Formats: sequence, C-alpha cells, structure tokens
Amino acid sequence: MGITRIHHLEDERLDAYARLTDVQLRSRVEPSRAMFIAESIEVISRALDGGMQPLSLLSAEKYLPSLEEAGTIQKMQEANPEAPLFIAPEDELAKLTGFELTRGALAAFRRPPERSVEEVVRDARIVAVLENIRNHTNVGLIFRSAAGMGADAVLVSPACYDPLYRRAVRVSMGTVFQVPWARIGTNPHNWARDGIPLLHDLGFTTAAMALSDDSIPLDDPLLKECGKLALVFGTEGDGLAPATISRCDYTVRIPMHHGVDSLNVAASSAVAFWELRRR
Repeated sequence: MGITRIHHLEDERLDAYARLTDVQLRSRVEPSRAMFIAESIEVISRALDGGMQPLSLLSAEKYLPSLEEAGTIQKMQEANPEAPLFIAPEDELAKLTGFELTRGALAAFRRPPERSVEEVVRDARIVAVLENIRNHTNVGLIFRSAAGMGADAVLVSPACYDPLYRRAVRVSMGTVFQVPWARIGTNPHNWARDGIPLLHDLGFTTAAMALSDDSIPLDDPLLKECGKLALVFGTEGDGLAPATISRCDYTVRIPMHHGVDSLNVAASSAVAFWELRRR
C-alpha cells in the first residue's frame, strides 16, 4: 500500500472525501462504481473486518503510528494492495467538515452488492424493520443497539435512509458492517403490502411498535412464545402507517411512566431488543 502525499483538497483524487455527496457516492446509475465513506480508525477497522473492499485511505502524518498500531494499514494492504494511502496537511484536512471528529482517518470503500431479505434473515430470531426513518442518527443508533443487544438483522423500507450514508455509519460505530441488513418491500409508499406477507412466509410473527388502544405491553407472554419475531419501528412524529399496523400480528407498546407517552425510536429499539432477547 503506497503512500501518496496530497498538498490540497482540490486534488481530484480526493473527490470522494471532499466533494461528492452521499447520493453521488451511492451511484445508482452505475452500481459497480458505488462507494461509501467510513470515518475513524475503529469504524474503518470494522468495515475491513466485515469484508468491505477498500478503495483508499486518507489521513494526516501524525496519525500514521495509530493506523499502524491498530493494524489498519496491514488490513487495507491485505484487502486491496492497490488502494492508496493519501497523506494530506492537517490544515487542509481541517477544511473537511467534522474531520477532527473522525479521530484521524477517512476511508473510501466499494459499496457491497445488495442482499435479499431471505438471505439476511435465514438464521435470525429477532429482526428490526425500519419504516421510512429519515434521520441518519436514528438509523445508526438502531444498528448500534441491534449489535449490542443481540438482534440478528435489520430490514429497511424503500423510503428509509441508507444505513451506509456517512453519518449513519459514523453514529453506528461501524456496526452496520456487523449486523446483516437488506431492503424490504417494493413500494416506497406501502412497503408492507408485500413486505409483511414475505415476513410471514419466512416464519416471522410481526409486531408493530406503536401506541393504540389494542396494543399489548412489551413484556406480554404472547411475545415470549414467538419463535421468530420481526419488530416494526416507524419514523419520529408520524409513527407507523395505519396500513402497516393493520397487517402486523400484534401492536406493541413500551409501558411508560410520569406522563411520558413514548421514547425516541432509537431508544425504543434498544429497550425492545433487550427485553425480547432475554427470553
């Protein structure tokens, strides 16, 4: 892995880091050229451990010892010997939004091929389904909770934000490379029309996380009897679509106190994963 010293961010070899948006990096027109960016040495290492293909690494001179000590450079070399290591001046890197938060490095990776729902949930017992969640922080935090609390997979609706967008990857601390995920449903406006029947065909009981008069508490014994359970989470504010709730087997609520009616969706996911994984 050769070191290439860059003197300014205008260098076109740094387009992926300095000028391309998440949408441009995703490159739906040319999927074989699609990329994503990982930030921080720890997240980059998790991406490499997760089998992601590196394209380049960008850092400052002072972080080279840390990259060596963490084994990041060696892993990059093993995964792609042709991937360059760009070293740029600190004052130039400071112009990159949030670079100081990355703890020393950015890496560009080839976006992996999309996986099927059937493949992702083949051995799963508890999965999360994210309906139209349009907040990168919440998407990343749900993946982190899924990894930490032992959920087996995450499925995202067509209108849900991309788990490989830059902020989602950073907030997840790289757990998007550890927890299997796939997109579910074909209709962005009503993914549940074919998504929920697919989950049923795959042996899952479906539980809509929502407030309603007929909801059951999260610790209800009925949920403990489910061999395979898919928890469906909705976006902040609007929650789940009525059409989604009506298709699910149960509507589930987290019992609350002191007049609080609900939690943030990321917090709700952590509570639900913990409670149901204890079965």
